[in-house]
Amino acid sequence: MKVAVVFPGQGSQSVGMLDAWQEHPASSAVLAEAAEVLGTDLAEVCRDESALEQTEITQQAVLTADVAAFRVLEAEGVAPITVAGHSLGEYAALVAAGALDFGPTLEAVRERSLAMGEAGQQRPGTMLALVGLTLDQAREVCEEAAGDDVLVLANQNSQQQTVLAGEVAAIERAEAVARQRRCRPLRPNVAGAFHSPLMEPAKARIDAALDRLEVRPARIPVIQNVTAEPTVDPDELLASLRVHVVSPVRWVDSMAKVVELGAEGLIEAGPGDVLSRMAKRDLEALELITARNPEEAVAAAKQVA
Repeated sequence: MKVAVVFPGQGSQSVGMLDAWQEHPASSAVLAEAAEVLGTDLAEVCRDESALEQTEITQQAVLTADVAAFRVLEAEGVAPITVAGHSLGEYAALVAAGALDFGPTLEAVRERSLAMGEAGQQRPGTMLALVGLTLDQAREVCEEAAGDDVLVLANQNSQQQTVLAGEVAAIERAEAVARQRRCRPLRPNVAGAFHSPLMEPAKARIDAALDRLEVRPARIPVIQNVTAEPTVDPDELLASLRVHVVSPVRWVDSMAKVVELGAEGLIEAGPGDVLSRMAKRDLEALELITARNPEEAVAAAKQVA
């Protein structure tokens, strides 16, 4: 079966999520490398719910879980035709495609998380998930509520779920407009208006971290959040990362591209099943498979062989 592998981002974390990955040699090696890079045992840190609520810890932990999941899939013979990652997950996709090495990427993600936290303090904002509205309806809410404040479609997740990001006053107005349209607005617990212009102060620190990375041609196409287009070109991949935190996550278009490239199955590698649940609504033709622990990853490899 031709498969694409996709990687979740921040928001998919759960307490103790790294413990299971210690059970397979391919994933335990990833955890060991993370401990060497960070100087701490991330699996132990992830057992503390309050620690896992910190953006810095969350992003490091989710990246590590994503890469650990892929290494098990890879060891069991899974060879995807393309990869993609949702928001933070794009860094895992680049590691999986061989464009980046895990250790340096983990260091860059640590800088990214700190930069995003600082930007959230300099230009305060938040996010709002709109469940049950189409993309066009979400755009209408955004236009009606924005006023003179920053408000954008930050995550275009599925045909029935969009996430707005912007200044708090605009988000509050959007919440009211959404309720009038019988939508269920939800406020995620985030430290800022990610994937919006309010993250602009984070770019300089992120750019400096990216400058230290060696980006190689990818072995398989990576479908980028910013363009929703597949590429193996290192310059294009790096250029996308430089504007990543201020640009929308075009996940609907990215998943359409997965189908266009000929994938018959979609494996979600990492914690949770949020991407699979979103795909279930939009991609009925794809076989949807999760790899949330080594047991599932081994089973996934057998299923797609």
